Amino acid sequence: MALHLVTGGGGFIGSNIVQELLKRGEKVRVLDNFSTGRRENLLSILSDIELIEGDIRSYHTVLDALDGVDYIYHQAALPSVPRSISDPITSNDVNISGTLNLLDVARRSKTIKRIVFASSSSVYGDAPEPKKVETLPPRPLSPYAVNKLCDEYYFLVFYKLYGLETVVIRYFNVFGGNQDPNSPYSAVIPKFIRLMKRGESPTIYGDGSTSRDFTYVQNVVWANLAAATAPNVAGEVINVACGESYSLNDLVQGINAALQTNIRPIYTDFRKGDIKHSLADISKAQRLLGYQVFIPFREGLQLTVQEMLNRKDV
Repeated sequence: MALHLVTGGGGFIGSNIVQELLKRGEKVRVLDNFSTGRRENLLSILSDIELIEGDIRSYHTVLDALDGVDYIYHQAALPSVPRSISDPITSNDVNISGTLNLLDVARRSKTIKRIVFASSSSVYGDAPEPKKVETLPPRPLSPYAVNKLCDEYYFLVFYKLYGLETVVIRYFNVFGGNQDPNSPYSAVIPKFIRLMKRGESPTIYGDGSTSRDFTYVQNVVWANLAAATAPNVAGEVINVACGESYSLNDLVQGINAALQTNIRPIYTDFRKGDIKHSLADISKAQRLLGYQVFIPFREGLQLTVQEMLNRKDV
């Protein structure tokens, strides 16, 4: 049986990947220092996984974590554009130096078949094209986006130089179960749901026309697992999203509908480093991974609202 390593497996997307791997009967190891990940995301499955608590910035920790591994899903990162703007040094240290540790150990391994890397649509920056296709030149607007872009180049170079099979997936505003709404750097959907379920108005930076290709997490999970074993995808960069965009005003309207409320947002100045519009071209994922959108935005939003209503920490 293959051994799958999920770095950042206690985090939002990582824990969802872990759960799906277990459902498929796979053997799973998790590496996480829980700086941003949540132990609660793994509590119900701790007896079913091997957990290594440690930091990807430690070469020896990474060496231990990769022992005997077949497939790696590299989710570990310091996320958030605002966090990277306030502390670019730490973001660089974790997101680039930590990733380089992982790649260097992996290239020396005799067992690793492929690494799937979680990149970000933020690398497109303010590219004016309405749909972001993988061939567009990157235009990062934040240290976080620079981190992810640098990592992408490392993954490509390690494939070309050392023959280490790597696949880069660019995420577009992923949301869903196990997402932390309480962090000051939490993503917009869990933050808005938490506020609105309390009857409070969410704050929108700008006039609410800012749009995103919001992607329910199970679509991303499926794409990761497909990317680990699909033929002829090593060295590729692939968008994973829904191929549809919704504004922040649409988002508030959708949460109101799910909660049966009528809460109006507060509007304030547009935030530095943010991107005005983001919409993915997903034709490459469809062609190379057989990817399809199993759960569209509005259905995913309903599921996410329900999940957060059932949580005690929100």
